Amino acid sequence: MGRVKNLFNVYRVLAILVGILLTILVFVGLPLKYLTADGTSLQHTGDTITTVVGIAHGWLYMAYVVTAFFLSRRARWSLGFTLLALAAGLIPILIFWVEHRVTQKVRAEHPELDPSHPTGSTVESV
Repeated sequence: MGRVKNLFNVYRVLAILVGILLTILVFVGLPLKYLTADGTSLQHTGDTITTVVGIAHGWLYMAYVVTAFFLSRRARWSLGFTLLALAAGLIPILIFWVEHRVTQKVRAEHPELDPSHPTGSTVESV
C-alpha cells in the first residue's frame, strides 16, 4: 500500500507540473515565437520561453512517464488506461483530465488514499 501511495503522490505532482509547463509552452511560448514579427521583443520572449519551458517540460515528462508506468504496474491498470496516462503529457490540457481520472481510479481501488475516508491519508497538524 505504501508504494502505491508514494507513487500516487509523486504522479499527481508531476502530472500537474507537466501539464502547466506544456500549456505555457503551447499557448504562450510557441505563439510568441512564431506568430510575432521577427526580431521583436515579443518574438525574443517567445524564443526564451520555448527554450526554457521546453527543456523543463522534457525532463519532467521523462520523470512523469517513469512514475506513471510504475504506478500503472502497482495499481494493475489495463494497457489502454496505462497508454492514455503515458501519452497525456504530450497533448495540452489532456493531462489535467487524465490526472483527475487516475485520482478517481486509484482512490476507488485504494479507499485508504481518499482524504474523506475515515482511515484516509490526512495531514496531521503539528
